[in-house]
Amino acid sequence: MQKPRSDLRANTADYETIPLVKATGFREYDARWILDTEINLLGLQALGLGLATYVHEVGTRPRIVVGHDYRSYSLSVKQALILGLLEGGMEVLDIGLALSPTAYFAQFALDAPCVAMVTASHNENGWTGVKMGANPPLTFGPDEIGRLKTIVLEGQGVARPGGRLERVEGFRDRYLDEVTTGVKLTRPLKVVAACGNGTAGAFAPEALRRMGVEVIEMDTELDYNFPKYNPNPEDHAMLSQMAQRVRETGADLALGFDGDGDRCGVVDDTGEEIFADKIGLMLARDLSALHADATFVVDVKSTGLYKTDAVLKANGADTVYWKTGHSYIKRKTAELGALAGFEKSGHFFFNAPIGRGYDDGIVAAGAILAMLDRNPGKKLSELKAALPDAWTSLTMSPHCDDELKYEVLERIVAGYEALAAAGGSILGRKIVEAITVNGVRVHLEDGSWVLVRASSNKPELVVVVESMRSADDMRALFHDEVKPRLAKYPEIGAYNQEI
Repeated sequence: MQKPRSDLRANTADYETIPLVKATGFREYDARWILDTEINLLGLQALGLGLATYVHEVGTRPRIVVGHDYRSYSLSVKQALILGLLEGGMEVLDIGLALSPTAYFAQFALDAPCVAMVTASHNENGWTGVKMGANPPLTFGPDEIGRLKTIVLEGQGVARPGGRLERVEGFRDRYLDEVTTGVKLTRPLKVVAACGNGTAGAFAPEALRRMGVEVIEMDTELDYNFPKYNPNPEDHAMLSQMAQRVRETGADLALGFDGDGDRCGVVDDTGEEIFADKIGLMLARDLSALHADATFVVDVKSTGLYKTDAVLKANGADTVYWKTGHSYIKRKTAELGALAGFEKSGHFFFNAPIGRGYDDGIVAAGAILAMLDRNPGKKLSELKAALPDAWTSLTMSPHCDDELKYEVLERIVAGYEALAAAGGSILGRKIVEAITVNGVRVHLEDGSWVLVRASSNKPELVVVVESMRSADDMRALFHDEVKPRLAKYPEIGAYNQEI
């Protein structure tokens, strides 16, 4: 395999003959690049050969599902990747246009231990990427990505005979049967299905109708230009549009799906967004009543209410906080045999009897609708109002270059650790714990907390704060504590949100 370079420019002879692969595209649990400037099609072919080499190296059966999301260039990216997989001796099952969870389901349905889903998820146009796995329902974490990175960048890919391509037709219907079986509602519900013109528009509306709800479609036409906003149900732009549509139509709720359909965002009947960690808490309350002594896994960006909630305690439920990232939460949920895992970004992971352990926005939507069905006469806003009070910020994402962000974060973590060790306080409240499993989450004596970590898939830091006192106090934790602290670091750029 030819050794890739990172300094190639488009419209040159070298660009057409040498793989371009920028090292920073290998993230903690998937791979993402800006197409043409950080990776070219030859680089994607090298990635396919590298992935095939890794699969053979670890002794996994070389049979792999591939699919692609709806971007103008995703089919070309997938085809380049397939060339590399075939060169490396893989049996490739191409399911065509797909959601990430469609590809994950295909691993089970088509008896294929490996997956490579071409998607940039919710990233802006220009980005591409691949979510990979070789042990369903898990996807690659840092160890697997690290070894793959070495194979690709060092040109260690090994060509082997035996490559074969099979195109799997009509797999969409098989997937829709899977995600809708067992969810048949008995109460009438009107649901806004928001897809941001992403791939989910070809899947989610029909799935929801099969579950028995009246669907109000919102931006479900596939359009890879994303003319209104990126399909990201964690961003204010999409959530505000969902809220407006609920108020206009009198819908019972809105369900929003990201670009590759593995996340779900929620707006209630009043037009108020409910962050995924709070939806997770509502689901945990509901499910722990049906499954005694259940375990749940949540990421470090999630509300602290999981540990203090009286309903969960009464139902014997246990909650484990773990690293943010779909691969981390998925792996921990499987490792502990937890009933479910919840990530604040909107990834939901359900083990049997609800799901197969991977993140699927449509399965999450079904679980939310089933929860409402089990609470006849209650609106989603009423279930939310039954939760204890906590005020949690949006996820804020100040820019920090990929090459710098982890070193900068180390200094931020060290500063908070030193403050905690010295018996320090934040806004008059003593620090009781600094959790450093994933960046730093600083817990205060009243249950409030602040979090700073590095984004795993973009050149950004991630900031979240939560107050157990009030919305004004939540804003103060950000404006009077985190923002001035991070302003001391010139490597950190502007915030793309305010609270």
